Amino acid sequence: MTYAEGWIPVALSDALEPGTSAGTLIDGSEIVVWRDTKGDAHVWEDRCPHRGMRMSFGFVRGDHIACLYHGWQYDAAGQCQYIPAHPDLEVPKTIKVPTFAAREQNGIIWTALTADLPTAAIPADETGFTPVRTIHIDRASTDVLTALQSARLPAFGDAAADAPTVFSKLSDRLLTLTAGSDRLLVAIQSCSQVKTALHLVILGSPTTYQGAGQKHFSRFAESLRHSLENKTNDRIAEPA
Repeated sequence: MTYAEGWIPVALSDALEPGTSAGTLIDGSEIVVWRDTKGDAHVWEDRCPHRGMRMSFGFVRGDHIACLYHGWQYDAAGQCQYIPAHPDLEVPKTIKVPTFAAREQNGIIWTALTADLPTAAIPADETGFTPVRTIHIDRASTDVLTALQSARLPAFGDAAADAPTVFSKLSDRLLTLTAGSDRLLVAIQSCSQVKTALHLVILGSPTTYQGAGQKHFSRFAESLRHSLENKTNDRIAEPA
């Protein structure tokens, strides 16, 4: 498996409840993101070492996750601790799922597949944040980035309806679109050569944006996807 470098966004924090897991892709590599019942997020290779079943199909119990196929249980470090068919067996230390660094910042779960990089590499913001959604687009991440660079972000509220859009690239996988006082944080996850996931967060208080603001920027994301997948316009139109 060939891994991408640097910090990579894999999910919105509020999309993963304690005791749940979800499968995703990073450049074609299968990854499981799961949260233990204490609330800690984990990112692993999405394969049980036994028969190759996806761990994302399994179930979480406390700080362990168990494979759906034969119930082999793994601790938070990826080490197999229990095999139901052999309950008295001292499990060999070689039975282990590859694990990766997991960090949460600005309402996004990030992973580093090649190294546990300093969290300073993930740009931080202290204005508060409001999660919007994750949207999957059937286009390469380079195409999505190009579209975002020329996109018009509709400001939330009539007072700033004609505000210009300012594009700021914070890193290879993180950018902001600003219109008036609104700032939309966009984290780009390359799932494969033809599919990209965008994790969208408003940099602003839920008091201001929860509900109507989230719907407003969700419609922008839908417009972006429609334009890219249907190749209708080079510039993203403001949603109705």
